[in-house]
Amino acid sequence: METRIEEIFPGTYRLSTYVAKIDLQFNQFLVDDDEPLLYHTGMKGLFPYVGDAVAKILDPARICWIGFSHFESDECGSLNEWLSVAPDAKPVCGTVGALVNINDFIGGRAHVLADGETFSTGRHRFRFLETPHVPHAWDASLLFEETEGTLYCSDLFLQNGSADALTEVDIVPSARQALAAYQAGPLANPYPYSPLTGPTLQRLAQLKPRVLAAMHGSSFRGDCAAALDALARVYAEMLGAPREESQR
Repeated sequence: METRIEEIFPGTYRLSTYVAKIDLQFNQFLVDDDEPLLYHTGMKGLFPYVGDAVAKILDPARICWIGFSHFESDECGSLNEWLSVAPDAKPVCGTVGALVNINDFIGGRAHVLADGETFSTGRHRFRFLETPHVPHAWDASLLFEETEGTLYCSDLFLQNGSADALTEVDIVPSARQALAAYQAGPLANPYPYSPLTGPTLQRLAQLKPRVLAAMHGSSFRGDCAAALDALARVYAEMLGAPREESQR
């Protein structure tokens, strides 16, 4: 197994491991700054590969911030392993995440942020966004890097296959295709559709991000607000929204 390193823009790296058995990439993002940030830790089993990849860019002990969307193995499964090599790193999550999962998982060390709260890594400023059940899980959140306009969007826009690190080609059709494949198989209904789904995706679109950093598949550079609006329509159509909402 190999973790590929690709610099998607200066100082920001996508670390990508393709698992052929399930035809899916698992991507982490490393921001090399005064206080480096790792977004997504990957599963425990990926830690040796991702750790080696990070070490080719910077000393892993320098990592100061660790972000993730929700409590799931590919999001934060190796969080304790990362904290063992970067003991001063701050694992960022919201109140629900800290109370329900993270403080128990790592021994009470969560760095809790409120919705909309910001922090700086040096050249980059990040805004913490609480997004319950988007993409999924009660504790879900996302990070928006305000300096370059990058939305770290976790499982939103999931695409199968071994995709390019960064594309300017519309990724919504690939995300729709992947969702249709999940819906037809044993892992149906990967994303809940709740009264929060549409408004949350609309809120993300209003940020007008310039890059969507996807956990599975290519990141996208282009009209990200339009992509988020289109994804909202896909979810409304495919995940059981009331008919009148899916036609808006």
